[in-house]
Amino acid sequence: MSGLFSVLISLLVFNILVLVHEYGHFIVAVKNGILVEEFAIGMGPTVIKKRKGDTIYSLRLLPLGGFCRMLGEDEEDYDPRSFNSKTTFQRMAVVVMGPVMNFVFAFFIVFVVAATANAVVYPKVVNVIDGTDAQAQGLTAGDEIIAINGEKIGTFQDMYLVLDGCNGNDLQITVLRDGKEEKLTVKPSVSEDNRWIIGFTPTVKTGLFAKSVDGYERTNLIETVETSVYTMRYYIKSVVVGFVRLFTLNITPQEVAGPIGIVQIMGDTVEEGLTYSVGSAVRSLMTIAALLSTNLGAINLFPIPAMDGGRLVFLIVETIRGKAVDKNKEGFIHFVGFVLLMVFMVLIASNDIVRIFK
Repeated sequence: MSGLFSVLISLLVFNILVLVHEYGHFIVAVKNGILVEEFAIGMGPTVIKKRKGDTIYSLRLLPLGGFCRMLGEDEEDYDPRSFNSKTTFQRMAVVVMGPVMNFVFAFFIVFVVAATANAVVYPKVVNVIDGTDAQAQGLTAGDEIIAINGEKIGTFQDMYLVLDGCNGNDLQITVLRDGKEEKLTVKPSVSEDNRWIIGFTPTVKTGLFAKSVDGYERTNLIETVETSVYTMRYYIKSVVVGFVRLFTLNITPQEVAGPIGIVQIMGDTVEEGLTYSVGSAVRSLMTIAALLSTNLGAINLFPIPAMDGGRLVFLIVETIRGKAVDKNKEGFIHFVGFVLLMVFMVLIASNDIVRIFK
């Protein structure tokens, strides 16, 4: 796939996610009587702008990022329609709704992907691989894995996070068998692609709206919703685990990807999907979009200055102490946080470039 096409697809996805995020801030601000001065997609110089009512809607030159600028958001302004004139709860709602919209959008995408997938995998045993410890310990067909080492299992993907970090140690597996919980201690096996596995064939069904496949049952609406909820939980958990590993320096450069790396991943994913069908390529792209939307929502809730989570921390402090933090001090902290984030993004971009040309 051409690099230009990959870039265009990636920019389209990025900007849709930013639009969803900023719309979350925008709609709650307007509902609470806050004057939104500008709603922008992109950063840098303005390319197109149009005023509608009191708000300027603009498209800016650099197609990454965006903002929803509200009256009195970063300065001491107590006009009745300013951000600062509203209650702490109203301001928290405005701040939080951006990430929430990303989670809602990701859930919608995940539901569509699950409903149209030719194969939805469930952590329910069809058969156990001969010679594995799982077979020796009594794992049998029909067992539904609901927890491993105390971690709840809702989808087949949930097992990856637990198994990847098990280092070959025994697994405490809880299964649902004939309506009753049973506990097994199983030593994982190594797969052909050098991954830790339990050693069983999972249940596979076709999606709610997918074409019928001989030998596969079709998922129902409740199963599709449950799968979507569990998948979202897996995505959020993956983001949190990834960031903990990043901040504790327990991660390799090959596991980190910034905008440049994501462009490459999207291009490769769509290209691989096209070898099967256009629908497969679209679903693969949608899966990445859902994961990115979840990332955007979760990262923004981290208590990092200049991010929504950082602003939320100041609002919580204001609630506890009964008065707002000095706006100049808060603004300086957010500025420092923004600078550090930009430095971090440059380092990530450099890592992407090195990895691509290595």
